[in-house]
Amino acid sequence: MSEESLLRKYNVAAPRYTSYPTVPYWENDDFTAGQWQGRLVAAYQQHKSEGISLYIHLPFCESLCTYCGCNTRITKNHGVELPYIDALLKEWEMYCTLLGERPKIKEIHLGGGTPTFFSAENLKDLLQANAGAAQFHENPACSFEGHPDNTTEAHLQVLYNLGFRRVSFGIQDFDPKVQFMINRYQTPAQVQAITKLARKIGYQSINFDLIYGLPGQNMKGLEETIREAIGIRPDRIAFYSYAHVPWVKAGQRHFTESDIPQGDEKFALYQRGREMLVTAGYEEIGMDHFALKTDNLYIAYTENKLHRNFMGYTDQYTHILLGLGVSSISDCGTSFAQNAKTVEEYKQCINNGLLAVQKGHLLTEEDLYIRKHILNLMCQGNTYFDTEIPAAITERLQPMLNDGLLTIKDGEIKIQPKGRTFMRNVCMALDNRLWQKQPQTQLFSAAI
Repeated sequence: MSEESLLRKYNVAAPRYTSYPTVPYWENDDFTAGQWQGRLVAAYQQHKSEGISLYIHLPFCESLCTYCGCNTRITKNHGVELPYIDALLKEWEMYCTLLGERPKIKEIHLGGGTPTFFSAENLKDLLQANAGAAQFHENPACSFEGHPDNTTEAHLQVLYNLGFRRVSFGIQDFDPKVQFMINRYQTPAQVQAITKLARKIGYQSINFDLIYGLPGQNMKGLEETIREAIGIRPDRIAFYSYAHVPWVKAGQRHFTESDIPQGDEKFALYQRGREMLVTAGYEEIGMDHFALKTDNLYIAYTENKLHRNFMGYTDQYTHILLGLGVSSISDCGTSFAQNAKTVEEYKQCINNGLLAVQKGHLLTEEDLYIRKHILNLMCQGNTYFDTEIPAAITERLQPMLNDGLLTIKDGEIKIQPKGRTFMRNVCMALDNRLWQKQPQTQLFSAAI
């Protein structure tokens, strides 16, 4: 079967599997913040020697990027910075009190929104309070997301001085027409200049985010974007499918379905972009990610140490991920917890001395079992079952087996090279909760 035919067959709505169960299938009715805290403390007592991962969500942006699916707050009022930082620090202290000590941080990531919306001095104050040098585990991984249009030398230097060695720049596309439609602007010259500056300061890993399937995007424009990107030679490139979810993000209603590459046209963009990246020396890792062989992400992949959590792919593994800030998600291995989704609700909870957890899920034994196998598939491309693969899973995998996307032998499911494009589909076959309760409304973006 041709790749185009496979696309038509498997390009269905599918989760991205940064967790299992996926958020729409969390059983919130059986969840309380008290249960989350109990499971977190138990997990920390068992695994504290390995350190924790820390995600800090900084939601503010000065303008709305209309393609964006993140939790953001649009404002030009920088007076919001200090009150929000105050809430973050209070939340951190609550977790330290709950855990009985200040946990060692093995990994920290600043996400958004636009973390570089905040001044360098305010970021310094935030991080010195909850991630000072004494707080770090051995060889920590510290990274942040920067907008090429507003990341300054001061941002880069202050964060470098605090231990940050990786920065991810959101580019998406250099085509002026696409930038106009998605309301996000930066030139190749800006990106080249800030990348050069980051390398001069000492950053060891630089990532570019690129997206295919954006409104107004065409083959010529995408090829030029990728040529410009690989010419700057970042260590990693994340090449994502645009997730069109206007029922979730109203900003995506600024353009229509007719503006967005669909079907074969979108798949051709993906194929060409992937081909250009691989030809340029970038190794494909997991799903959507490409890295040079010198980058830690590639090294972790070759050593079967690649991990995936709510922050995406990482070369660090911890049992505990604490999410601070509005809408952040935490994970202690046996439970997920998500904070309030508006800045006002979040700050109200924190300022009243309460954790802002508003929803979550307590993982069952079956959840843990399925989660392990989905993680293996997403990170390694294969997974082993100690006992016979459940019949229901084998049955769901059969069409993909017939199409040569995977093999099944001696308890191993292994994704084949032509099946890597359809990794989300393979994982769906293991997703018992999705099959037990088929969605009545659209929950996820298309697989490709």
